[in-house]
Amino acid sequence: MSDADTLSKLSRINDKYQMFNDFCRDGELGDAKFLFSVKDNLTSAEYETCAGSRILEGYRPVFDATCIAKLKAEGGKLIGKANMDEFGFGTFSTNSGFGIPRNPFDLSRSCGGSSGGSACAAAVIDDHISLGVSTGGSICCPASFCGTYGIVPSYGRVSRYGLIDYGNSLDKIGILAMDPKQMTKYLPVIAGKDKEDPTSCVQPELKITHKKMKSVAVPREAVEGIAKDVLDAFNKALEDLRSMGIDVEYVDMPELKYAMPAYYILATSEASTNLARYVGMRYGQQEGDLTLGFDDYFTSFRTQYFGDEAKRRILLGTYTRMEGFRDRYYAKALQVRMVVIDAYKKVFADHDAVLTPTMPFVSPKFDDISRMTPVESYKADFLTVPPNLAGTPHLNCPCGYNADGMPIGMQFVTDHWNEDQLLTMAEEWDKQFEIRKAEVSL
Repeated sequence: MSDADTLSKLSRINDKYQMFNDFCRDGELGDAKFLFSVKDNLTSAEYETCAGSRILEGYRPVFDATCIAKLKAEGGKLIGKANMDEFGFGTFSTNSGFGIPRNPFDLSRSCGGSSGGSACAAAVIDDHISLGVSTGGSICCPASFCGTYGIVPSYGRVSRYGLIDYGNSLDKIGILAMDPKQMTKYLPVIAGKDKEDPTSCVQPELKITHKKMKSVAVPREAVEGIAKDVLDAFNKALEDLRSMGIDVEYVDMPELKYAMPAYYILATSEASTNLARYVGMRYGQQEGDLTLGFDDYFTSFRTQYFGDEAKRRILLGTYTRMEGFRDRYYAKALQVRMVVIDAYKKVFADHDAVLTPTMPFVSPKFDDISRMTPVESYKADFLTVPPNLAGTPHLNCPCGYNADGMPIGMQFVTDHWNEDQLLTMAEEWDKQFEIRKAEVSL
């Protein structure tokens, strides 16, 4: 297929799925060894970077994020910026200012969020990898909904330089792909120390030794309140794991129930601080009425360009950081984070990984999402939030399909810096499980 034919097909697929905000419409692919896409909150020199927000519409960075630069240096060609929830605020990619990506298995359903466009691209483009960013579940959730593999490395494993942050202490850049071997190949490429990101400089070397898992722990709390089709697929996956020689044991991890409230306090606190820079003077759109006083200009600008969910999280985060409330909420949330980390460490002393379903239900239809309250949407992340809060590496593996053919995922969590076992597990599981491709491929 010629470059022109490839790009023409890419355009047609994007018209159908709305997975990209900006993408390669013309030109040549050259002698690229592979094609890749990235979430739209990673800066790239040749495309707009909007983080799903109208406040950044038209912004063209002058540099590539470190992870993008590393993939290009490896011979990759960036072909698109994947659509996402505004600044990563969402579970279903319905909060984007630039259209809503459609699930490749059912156009009436969500791709998941906030890396929904990345998951869709990984599902419909052959031999493709897409970079996502996870704060509270934004890689594993869409990977589960779109039937792809998705790995979230330890916090600090991949440099965040060039990332438009949601929560600085929570954001992690990872990979979504249909073929787990692609993750094994390219995670070491984007990983490593980077002087531009001090949090990346404490990591040990990432070594791929293909160490196999021998035992997993399933928290009893993680299978409560799960939809029947998801639970059935998960239980079937447990039997398959046992047939692979992996010991499966149920354990109690009551600490996990505290992760959700702690996460939203910490995440919104950091988000409200990060978004304070967008006042229409230095960052973002700058077309406001300059005859207004600062406070009036500031308010009118943010009212016009921020979406409802962004405004909600700014208000929540500002409240929890206020004098008089900081100790009651923010400081306690930091303590809860350590409790969750300790809970994982205790389990890892006897087991290689913690295993749960990834999401409590299959991808919902947009009509159902529109009837959800914000709190109901937040609760959907109760299985993906704990490892993100703890900064531990985790992996979504497709593990089944319901009666409507919608994908179901399971989530492995290992100790910090132990991505090797996750990657090996993904490859071993891929030999056991028959994954289904989405309808369209490129």
